Amino acid sequence: MRVPPSEIEKKEQKVLYDYQARDIDKIFGRLNEFPNNYNLLYQLPTGGGKTVIFSEIVRRYIETTKKKVVVLTHRIELCDQTSRMLTEFNVKNKIINSNVKKLEDQHEYMCFVAMVETLNNRLNDDQLEIENVGMVIIDEAHYNSFRKLFRFFNNCFILGVTATPLSSNMKLPMKDNYRELIVGDTISSLINKGFLAKPVTFTYDVGLGSLKIGMNGDYTVKSSEDLYTNALMQDKLLKAYEERAKGKKTLIFNNGINTSVQVYDVFNRAGYPIRHLDNTNSKQERADILKWFKNTDDAILSSVSILTTGFDEPTVETVILNRATKSLTLYFQMIGRGSRILPNKPEFSIIDMGNNTARFGLWNGDIDWQSIFRSPDFYYDSLVSDEEIERNFKYVMPEEIRKEFSKSTDIEFDIETEYANTKKYGLRSKSVLEKSIEQHAKMCVENSEDVFDARILSKLLNQDIEYRVRRYSYCISKSTKNYRDWLQEDYERKLRSKINQLFL
Repeated sequence: MRVPPSEIEKKEQKVLYDYQARDIDKIFGRLNEFPNNYNLLYQLPTGGGKTVIFSEIVRRYIETTKKKVVVLTHRIELCDQTSRMLTEFNVKNKIINSNVKKLEDQHEYMCFVAMVETLNNRLNDDQLEIENVGMVIIDEAHYNSFRKLFRFFNNCFILGVTATPLSSNMKLPMKDNYRELIVGDTISSLINKGFLAKPVTFTYDVGLGSLKIGMNGDYTVKSSEDLYTNALMQDKLLKAYEERAKGKKTLIFNNGINTSVQVYDVFNRAGYPIRHLDNTNSKQERADILKWFKNTDDAILSSVSILTTGFDEPTVETVILNRATKSLTLYFQMIGRGSRILPNKPEFSIIDMGNNTARFGLWNGDIDWQSIFRSPDFYYDSLVSDEEIERNFKYVMPEEIRKEFSKSTDIEFDIETEYANTKKYGLRSKSVLEKSIEQHAKMCVENSEDVFDARILSKLLNQDIEYRVRRYSYCISKSTKNYRDWLQEDYERKLRSKINQLFL
């Protein structure tokens, strides 16, 4: 097995792999053709060694042109990581942070690493002037905060680097700021070459009808919290972990602090080693938690987005998406946290609790980044809607519930076939649900001693009832959530009544 780029980065002697050297040559080809005032975007999957690549570009550029380079990041952790990597490439560099007000020693450095907000403030206040800059490199270029700095570097060659060349704001497409996209190796290619771990994906159907879309185009935190703090969803998450990831080092991503705290409580009560981390933790608390996570084999870490970038823990064996997202970038970032390969870790698990795989496709599937870069609106419009995804759900009764109905041989009911029969024979459409209720009532009675036991059993059928009602609502083309909720309440009321009748 080859040593992955993340491990290469730790060695003093830097060795570039074929795909890295190839892409660097492509970038320098553009640089030679357009040395000034050219904005180029470069895409490479998380784990492919983007920092190694642009560090070598910085080293070679300074050596050949004698001009300075500015590297921009959006988080302080990335500033520190980038500075260390550049140093390993023998590039003497200086971090421009909140403590740096002037650059009186700038003649000593050919490279500067800065957070976007810090540099923007210094440049706007005329407190800072970096002389002889020929290249600007933007890490995680899909974030739009970098756009404000472009005007300060009009005559430079700007290189944006990202794993996902899709703007974090759909109203501000990347094609407006970059002239061209160079696409690096695919995830599947890096897996086949032994640079990334192979994913094993498990999906769990989740009804997302209650989620709301916010101003940023993604699901709101509030609506996500309402859904994912629900006891049924928490129980579903715990069972998914126990089925697919028990005993493995696991990262759980949530959309909301309350959800993550509840996840911690549920897993902690179940006796599993778990910690919770969000942006309210102090720097020391974060360091302590991440140290514990690194050193605990079966550790579980529940977090809220903050570990999507600037976090590298190769020993992660399972990533759980305990949230839904409309952001392709976030989807790739979350899963990428588990993709680092180790000699004893050829694969990792993905547990999807938000229909994200159905929305975006498999993480290691083929994706046309050039098309997305050129026509992001078309990409967004072609995404499968939540309603379409849910139309393909098929309810499978969990084994523990099936045991409660062991005396029943027939537990299936085909709503679509029954509805087609109503059309064929001129029957009322509601007769479909009436037949379904009869079958459910029979199941409850067959497996109970009395009416009270039967009514208790009927509560185990809630998910099956929800599924059948949803299928029925699709048939009659009335699939609003309020209508489905009313149908389900009416179904459950009639089921209780039918059970009473069968015991008379």
